[in-house]
Amino acid sequence: MKRLITLIASGALVCSVIAIGAAQKASAWDLTATPFTFVGTAADCGTTDGSNIVTAAWLDGLGLPDNGGPNTSTTNPNPNTKQDPHQGLLLSKNGPTPDCSAAGATIDGVEGMPVPLTGGFRVGFDARNGGHCGGGAPRFNVTWWDPLGNEMSSFVGNCSLAIATPAGQDALQWTRYRWDITNPAQAFPPVTPGSTIKSIDVLFDEGTDQPGAQDPNGIGLATIDNILIDHEGLIRNGP
Repeated sequence: MKRLITLIASGALVCSVIAIGAAQKASAWDLTATPFTFVGTAADCGTTDGSNIVTAAWLDGLGLPDNGGPNTSTTNPNPNTKQDPHQGLLLSKNGPTPDCSAAGATIDGVEGMPVPLTGGFRVGFDARNGGHCGGGAPRFNVTWWDPLGNEMSSFVGNCSLAIATPAGQDALQWTRYRWDITNPAQAFPPVTPGSTIKSIDVLFDEGTDQPGAQDPNGIGLATIDNILIDHEGLIRNGP
């Protein structure tokens, strides 16, 4: 799938994008997360022709409370969030990884964001336990300009390399993952401090043939929420 990563990150590939809807605004940069699906050809990916086996959508009832409050649980069965939409982002690939297809979400509004010289630049999300969070998906594909103006692309992900903690809204059923795009242990290649962001996508292209620690049978889907882009608040929901 390496060629797919490069094509999507560079924008050289004209692909079929299904915009499901803009997500909630997140702070001063007015960030949103717009779901998409990609189905390509064997030539696009260097593997096999893609199939219509991918889904990306913000869905009611799938995620954590959009207002930031606690989720319903056995210890708190009647929180003040019971009527909240609880939107979550579904990313699914219902077939083998080599199939040239992917689900994802484009983070709109990031172009021009500076990568600070010190302190790093964090990205992440909360993921519902029991879904797939593997070595390559879900991940962030980051395109950026270095301080000299050269365009670069980085793969930021691998859940085993993330800082993982229980998610605050539901510590028993959700996990929070954080990566620093300037950290060479978490980003490949790491983004140079002082660079400028061009684009960021969340991408899910690992299928049902990729078992993980929480999905030993290879479930091929993930539910994520509370997408973080640096210090710009959390993208919690869709339309």
